[in-house]
Amino acid sequence: MRKHFGPAVLIAITLTGASFVIAKSLAVPRQDTEAREQEKLAREAKISKEQAQQIALKRAPGNVESGELEREHGKLVYSFDIRNSKGTITEVQVSAISGKVVRVEHETKKQEAAEKKKKKG
Repeated sequence: MRKHFGPAVLIAITLTGASFVIAKSLAVPRQDTEAREQEKLAREAKISKEQAQQIALKRAPGNVESGELEREHGKLVYSFDIRNSKGTITEVQVSAISGKVVRVEHETKKQEAAEKKKKKG
């Protein structure tokens, strides 16, 4: 039994190391994929994120907490979460093609907490 112990430990260590390397390599492509997708969407956009942000702030004055370019319901939009003077969030979506406001949604504190939880998870 003892003579098989050494090779068994060596195999276990090798497999553990290989598992770590494989897991780590799988995490990197996801980030690369997201970056490539953002680059692809940005090439399709006709207005810049900065221009879209100015349009959004005219519709809902406040401080932009986050902004991203995304495809939603088949439309390419910049989506901004803007915190107003009352402390609530208004999400404003601006068409990345026409520059028109396509959606405005006021979030309740409960909705805001749910969205934060969803982004972390």
